[in-house]
Order: sequence, then structure tokens, then C-alpha cells
Amino acid sequence: MQPNQTMIDAALAGMTHVLGLVPDDRVLVITDEATSSCGHAFEQAAIQFGCDCVLYQLPEENRPLQKMPDEMHHLLDGMSIVINAIVGDAREIPFRLEWIFMVDEAPGVRMGHSPGINAEMMTAGPMNVDYAAMQTMADSLISGFKDAVSAHISTKLGTDLILDLKDREMISDLRATPGKGANLPCGEVYCCPVEDGANGVLVIDCCFGSHGIVPGPVTFMIENGRVVDIKCEDQSTFEEVVQLMDTDSGSRTIAELGIGLNPGARLSDNMLEAEKAQGTAHIAFGSNQGMPGGQNKSQTHIDYLFNEPTISVTASSGEKRIVMQGGDAGNS
Repeated sequence: MQPNQTMIDAALAGMTHVLGLVPDDRVLVITDEATSSCGHAFEQAAIQFGCDCVLYQLPEENRPLQKMPDEMHHLLDGMSIVINAIVGDAREIPFRLEWIFMVDEAPGVRMGHSPGINAEMMTAGPMNVDYAAMQTMADSLISGFKDAVSAHISTKLGTDLILDLKDREMISDLRATPGKGANLPCGEVYCCPVEDGANGVLVIDCCFGSHGIVPGPVTFMIENGRVVDIKCEDQSTFEEVVQLMDTDSGSRTIAELGIGLNPGARLSDNMLEAEKAQGTAHIAFGSNQGMPGGQNKSQTHIDYLFNEPTISVTASSGEKRIVMQGGDAGNS
């Protein structure tokens, strides 16, 4: 399917607001067969804006990819913008991490990362939003986490989790810079909790990884930053979570706290969009290298999404602040 002008306009809005696109940029678009309409929308947006653009389509053989195709090692030469409009298969995380680390190390390259993007996101959803309004909300949430040493997360389903946030910075994904890419669609604030400083219970009721909406709650017991027990009545979901958690020695370690703030994002099976939805938050386990302060190494980075959390923060001064109440961050 060829992109329509609405998709092209959404691609241009994301690249200009989030990646700071200028006509002198040279743009590299990575795409594949399943997401080619989105990849071509970014390509055509860049060309219409006056940029040089190269589109590379991933080979379909050997999918899901576990490592970068050899020819990708030379694609970054002379590029200043990279767009990854590709499928969001969690089995390809080792490949994606390898590519992301390579892009992050390339001087002057800003990256928009879109694993799981689809045409609907670019026509009726989170790519067509008020970026200035999102920035205002992000600034407010980040202010609520200023000087935080810990956060307490609770939900009606039973989440009761304490995170150590000492010296861990809360940032937004609304502006990519060299060495720090952003999702397209964007729309979250996030940080890396201290890797051995999370304790309590996490109950997720939305989606995780590339799984989609869970058929029932999944409960994690977390001690000293690591998942030590998992409960889920649905056997297939339980087995999938355990398999992901047992990928390697770092895959059970807490990696991220994220809070959604995109008013156009919908709570769907697609994590790229769902994790940006207002009223949600997510905890990730696995790799957080490349995020501010992140120290955990893993071949995985799996987000687990939950709805309507209450999040309170304790500052270094002892002050306590509620930054989200039942999913509402309007008073943060």
C-alpha cells in the first residue's frame, strides 16, 4: 500500500517536532515488507521537505532477525537522521538493540525508532497530535519527579511497588538528540530506577512486548530489582512471560518506569502506541543501557503496561508529591 498525504504529513510533523528535521539533513529510512507504507511515508516526507533520503528494506529471509544484515554496517555513512519503521516483533529485540547502539554511537545522528508502527497510527492516532501541549504535560511530570529518591506505584488491581530513583533522571521522548533517540509516535516520560532498588508487587492488565492485551492480570513479585515470582491464570501467557524473563541473566532486572502522555494514543494491542496512552504507565525489564544512568545489560527490553496507576514521589528533602492519581496526571 502506498502512503496517502495524511500519512506523509504525519511523518513530516514527527520528524520536524521530534527530530528537528531541516532541509540539509540526510535521512535514512529502515523499513520492511509489513511496514513499507509507513517507511515510504517517511521517505516521501523527507524528500518533499527538500532532504536527501535513502530507503533500505530489511530482507524477509531469516526473520525474525537476530542480528544486523551485513550491509547495514555501512548505511549510516553521511546520514544525520535515521527512521526505523519496522515490525515490532519482540523476537527481534537483539537485532534492534544492536542497530540502536550503532546509531547512538554515530556522531550527529538523531533517531526516530518505530517498531510496530502502522498506517492507522499515522492517519487517526498518535502521530497527529499537539506536540506543544504534550511538551507542557511532560515538563509538569518531570517537575514532579525533581530530586526524587523513591516512587510508590499502586493500582486497584494490587500493584504495590516501591522504586529507588536516587540520582536517576526523569526525561521525555519528545525530542531526539544525537545519542538519545525517540519513538515515533512519541509521548512518554521515563527513567531508569536503580537496578537493585525495586521491591513489591506489579500487576499488569494491558499489554506487554509484542503480545497484545493480556486475557487476565499478570502478577510479578519483585525483590531487590529482580522478578522472583510470576502468576497468571492464563497458561500460554504465563509461559510466554517466563520465556522472556529467562532469556538471559539480565532479563528479570528492572529497567524502566514510563508514563504515557500522548492524547492521541489508544490502549491497543500495539505496545508502540499503547505505552504512550494517557492514564497508563509501564515497567520494563531487561536492557537499559543508553538510558540515563542505566546499567543493566540484556538481550531483551520488554515493557509491561498497566492502567490507571497512582504514583507518589518522595523527594530528597522528604517532601511527598502525588504525580499521578488513578491515571490522572493533570495535577502533577
